[in-house]
Amino acid sequence: MIRRGAPLLAALAAALLLSSCSGSDGDGRKGPERSMGQRWDEDAGAAEVAAFMRVAVPGDATQTKGAVQLNPREDVYLLSFVTTEEKAEGIAADLHASEPLKARKKDFGPEGERFGHLGLPEPQTLTGARWAGVCPPCADDTRRARVQWIEIYVQSLEPDRARVYLQAF
Repeated sequence: MIRRGAPLLAALAAALLLSSCSGSDGDGRKGPERSMGQRWDEDAGAAEVAAFMRVAVPGDATQTKGAVQLNPREDVYLLSFVTTEEKAEGIAADLHASEPLKARKKDFGPEGERFGHLGLPEPQTLTGARWAGVCPPCADDTRRARVQWIEIYVQSLEPDRARVYLQAF
């Protein structure tokens, strides 16, 4: 036997759920990023991100930027800098990816506006950017045991310069 109030209670519960997910978070911003509990760690920068990824930013690197997006399930670490092509290739090789950097088809969209937080375009949208990804624990990279996945994009710039994009969780 179905209670007469059950449909009303279900509708009320659905309305409450929707209103809690679509409201602003006190800063006037709305949308899926805020409703899912994502926020940026204001105290984390390039040094903290490089330490987490166990990546040495080259001494001659310029335009170094980093950020940590805090999420309920897993945090996302972003790092970008400009260095020589040779050093960018060396960083990619140090990740122990099973395949070298290669062009990637543009048949997918970026996962939100992550690098946009750093004032950069999303690397997936760049023509000619090369990509490699690796699961450090799967590659027996004990230096990065806390990192579940790390990917690198390398965008060639002027002669012998490249922008490196690193993303890890």
